Amino acid sequence: MFRLMGKSKPVKIRSCYENKKYGVAAKDVKELLKKGCKILQLPLSGAQVCLYSDGTTVTEEFFTTLPDHTELVLLSRGQTWGGVVCDIGQLLSPDEHASGLIIEAARGLLSDESSPKKRKILTDLLQNLEDRSEPESRNEDEDWFKGIDSRFKTKSAYMKFNCESRIRGYMKEVDAATKLIQTAKVKAEFLKTSKCLVEMLKSAKYNGCYFDRTAKEPHRLCTQEGWFTCQGSFEVNMCQSLHSINPYGSRESRIIFSTWNLDHRIEKKRTIIPALLEALQNHKSANIDLNYFYRLLFTRENLKLVHIVCHKKGAHNLLCDTKKIFKQSRNTEKGKQKAGGKKKRLI
Repeated sequence: MFRLMGKSKPVKIRSCYENKKYGVAAKDVKELLKKGCKILQLPLSGAQVCLYSDGTTVTEEFFTTLPDHTELVLLSRGQTWGGVVCDIGQLLSPDEHASGLIIEAARGLLSDESSPKKRKILTDLLQNLEDRSEPESRNEDEDWFKGIDSRFKTKSAYMKFNCESRIRGYMKEVDAATKLIQTAKVKAEFLKTSKCLVEMLKSAKYNGCYFDRTAKEPHRLCTQEGWFTCQGSFEVNMCQSLHSINPYGSRESRIIFSTWNLDHRIEKKRTIIPALLEALQNHKSANIDLNYFYRLLFTRENLKLVHIVCHKKGAHNLLCDTKKIFKQSRNTEKGKQKAGGKKKRLI
């Protein structure tokens, strides 16, 4: 129809190795191939055109049915195109040259895009592609350190401090429970307990290693490159949405990471602190297994790193293990054994 009417169809054409698109008007596939090969500097012999979206070969008959400005890919002899998935493959490729081309293309699309949804997608894409996680010092990546105290010279040092601050915050909540105690004797025992917990935290350097990518693998929560993965809400084994983030990559990612939570599976305010207070009502702090409470309050045994979407603020309905709250006295056990032995002799 187009050939009979002498009307050209406008399309967008690109090669399979470049993201830049060119507007071409052609009456048929033959003319399109001729113009396209000239623009892209490809050999005409053996060339063919396919849809960018799914790789379908464009025949003369099919060409007449295409909407205006359809995006097409021009292929040389022996080349194939599997559709948009090929671009995704390039996106995930470790090839720095390919990533550079995609970054350039995304910037070009973003500058011309008016749709808020598409602009958001392109912005997120650029943020992940323009990764600056490798530089570690302030001199290497000054933008990352904007708003951060000058005493921090490396990213890892700041991230370690960030984690320490969160853990210190948990200790402050423990100390705040002192106000709930009315009995002087119980308050004194609680203060001893609090002091011991602080000493344990100091010894562990407030577990700042969790966010420090330079820490040893068993201790840190991230990869050596700085990638963190959401561990899912308290009642699941893994995040169903596979959330991940690298706060070492950019200032924006660092700020967003501050919304991620170190969530207590067995809840700190609703369960752990009340259980500690209850245990001290009739027992001395020396009889309490502080290692157990320390692990629940401040370690990965009970903490999960979760994306804000996966953080469930409702009651977790998980309780402390009553068998682990108090120390098991060796003397008591020996006493039981002796008593048992005496009874046998009496019989």
